[in-house]
Amino acid sequence: MGEHRYLIALGSNVRHPHHGAPAAVLRAALAALRRDAIQVEAASPIVASAPLGPSRRRYANAVAIVSTDLTPQRLLAYLKHLEAQFGRRSRGSRWQARVLDLDIILWSGGTFASQDLAIPHPEFRHRPFVLQPACTIAADWRDPLTALSIRHLSTRLTRPQPAPRAHPSRTHSRHRGP
Repeated sequence: MGEHRYLIALGSNVRHPHHGAPAAVLRAALAALRRDAIQVEAASPIVASAPLGPSRRRYANAVAIVSTDLTPQRLLAYLKHLEAQFGRRSRGSRWQARVLDLDIILWSGGTFASQDLAIPHPEFRHRPFVLQPACTIAADWRDPLTALSIRHLSTRLTRPQPAPRAHPSRTHSRHRGP
């Protein structure tokens, strides 16, 4: 089993009536993946992160490496179905609070594009809540568009940026008054 390998991001910032707090929702989602004959090869630790956009609730985030015979389109359909089982109503509103959010980040086939799916995920390079957990289980997996490893992308994103340096020719004025 497992013709394809995928890096999947998991997120939650709403309690589930049965599973409980967001971190427990992620653990239940990983268990559901295993029940549905998707091999979960590795799962990162669950981390807390600040919300993007207008939501006020903090997120629980994790990533998992899974292997399956499903094509990207079929895996996306399965993930949407799993989100709905956990109570997610629509995918239309960006940055809304949600019980479960599952995104395909990377896959072993390199790039993939269709009307409703782009792999690599278009925003993952800018999301520490994806890159930092991914470093714990997939640090050497490379982005097929930049050829940079997850570790390198995470370092670029989280490394403190130096203050801009003044150009030497601009530090001393050549004009000395009127």
